Amino acid sequence: MHPRLSALAALRLTDPEQKVAATRAISLNGATDSIATEPIRTPGDDTGVPGRPDKPERVAATAVQKRSPFTPEGRAALIHSICHIEFNAINLALDAVWRYDGMPEAYYRDWLRVADEEALHFTLLHTHLQGMGYRYGDFPGHDGLWNMCEKTRDDVLGRMALVPRTLEARGSTPRR
Repeated sequence: MHPRLSALAALRLTDPEQKVAATRAISLNGATDSIATEPIRTPGDDTGVPGRPDKPERVAATAVQKRSPFTPEGRAALIHSICHIEFNAINLALDAVWRYDGMPEAYYRDWLRVADEEALHFTLLHTHLQGMGYRYGDFPGHDGLWNMCEKTRDDVLGRMALVPRTLEARGSTPRR
């Protein structure tokens, strides 16, 4: 399958472990396979994008409780929030590969590498969270990053400027 269509298939997966495994495989194959830059998107491709599990419950950014690093549950909630950022970053990278037609092949390779790195980060954090007695989805999360992805879906320059370089890097949400 074309690496960009594989990225779309992985983007639609809802199970975090399946998404991580598919992302890691696509990245491995994408490192050597040719990635055509011609248009591949068709109407309706956005259906099921992004695939997300039922949990964590998604709430407004202002509704996410403060996380105290001074209690075991607070530390777990903090790790969970970073894990949630990494899960969204996997989706962000896969979407960047699939969504934007006509970019240089190096662009797609770079974003496949980023997706792989984000999948590794998610796995490491989720393993740590499990060691604390929790799982991804046990605490609520917000959709700040993905909301901006939606707003920039037709503007690759806006996407690259606002989402990975600003919001994800700061671990924050857009101001209203």
